[in-house]
Amino acid sequence: MNLVDRLRLGLAVAVAKTVTNTVRRLNLGAASVLPGAIARRLHPKLLSLLCEQVKQGVILVVGTNGKTTTSLLLRTILEDKGYKIAHNETGANLINGLVTTLLNNTNLIGELKADYGILEVDENILPLLLKECQPRVILALNLFRDQLDRYGEVDTISQRWQSAIAPLSPHTLIVLNADDPTLSHLGQQLTQTVRYFGLSEPHLYLEEIPHAVDSIYCPRCGHPLNYQGVYLSHLGDFSCPSCGFAKSETAFPSQDWPQILIGVYNKYNTLAAGLVAHELGIDLLDIFDTVKDFRAAFGRAEELTINGKHVRILLSKNPVGMNETIRAVNELKMQGKASTTLLVLNDRIPDGTDVSWIWDVDTEKLVQLGGTLIVSGDRVYDMALRLKYSQETLTNQQNPVKLLVEENLAQAIQTALELSPEDETLHIIPTYSAMLEVRGILTGRQIL
Repeated sequence: MNLVDRLRLGLAVAVAKTVTNTVRRLNLGAASVLPGAIARRLHPKLLSLLCEQVKQGVILVVGTNGKTTTSLLLRTILEDKGYKIAHNETGANLINGLVTTLLNNTNLIGELKADYGILEVDENILPLLLKECQPRVILALNLFRDQLDRYGEVDTISQRWQSAIAPLSPHTLIVLNADDPTLSHLGQQLTQTVRYFGLSEPHLYLEEIPHAVDSIYCPRCGHPLNYQGVYLSHLGDFSCPSCGFAKSETAFPSQDWPQILIGVYNKYNTLAAGLVAHELGIDLLDIFDTVKDFRAAFGRAEELTINGKHVRILLSKNPVGMNETIRAVNELKMQGKASTTLLVLNDRIPDGTDVSWIWDVDTEKLVQLGGTLIVSGDRVYDMALRLKYSQETLTNQQNPVKLLVEENLAQAIQTALELSPEDETLHIIPTYSAMLEVRGILTGRQIL
């Protein structure tokens, strides 16, 4: 690095740290994006300079669902072994957020002190990021339809990923979900080192392929896939009767792995983080010990105690995610442990401005088991209409449903807490920006 670059780097770091301290001191948020945006203006090559300084390499975690939980679990495993980690734990996963994360781990002259960088990455910016960062590991969790107004279909994203990954070093480790046909096919096209995780537990199969399924056609020839069973959406055990394409072989059987957090999706997150850690040299028994004591990331099956009431926040921002959330909530409903549910729907930029996806959610299954359903958020009446329609379509409704509409989110939370019995769990199902608001109200502090 020449003298000019050093001076520009020092200036960028100084300004970024000043902005961070100012924002936090004034209690304006966590300063997870703005410092990086300003610093990149001062030094356009800042991201690549920072990534190059990470001692053991950068790990990129991408996918539609599960990035934050998986990243946090992987970080916890590595920290338990004594490694220093740079991690965008607030979920700021666009370029400016990634730069901010790395800057937070530098000293005043721009020297980065981290063994690993674990960066949760928005699926749409991976190709852009790979132009500036040569990662040691890319972990891809899944690809579902999510915010079609921003991203497009899963095949388009997969093709972009393949083009961006192809030029990387053959020593780059690519870890993929074998149960996702699109990702399984992607891995079979790559020349890099590829490892797969996935489920091997038929007792977890769904009774039928969900309405919100995304990709049940062969990514190689386009013929409908044969599914032995599906675990969630289009993730399952599959093969193509036309061209012979089939699920890739996984690194280890999933039934041997522990799971603490609720939901099939969190079993995938556990397997993904565990496989990456194992590939980095961590012993399986050490990984299992960490998994057993792991606690959820904010908003992702996070559990809080508010006014003596047990609350669980389940971020749900697309059809697949919300269907799996409903599946997990219903399991507790059937045990008499969850009679009250609050759904909060927003349509801001982080959520995606098109909320028509709620009509692909199987809300009938949530309504079918009855209880109290409270709705709030910017698009409160859209969600209320979806639930009311679900009520009307259930001709043999045996469990009564109490549907409450509350525009004011703080009041909706208060009502939900009051109606939730002390021996049950209040489930709050918000979209992304709604989740931040909910946590701000419950805990009294903002995340971003």
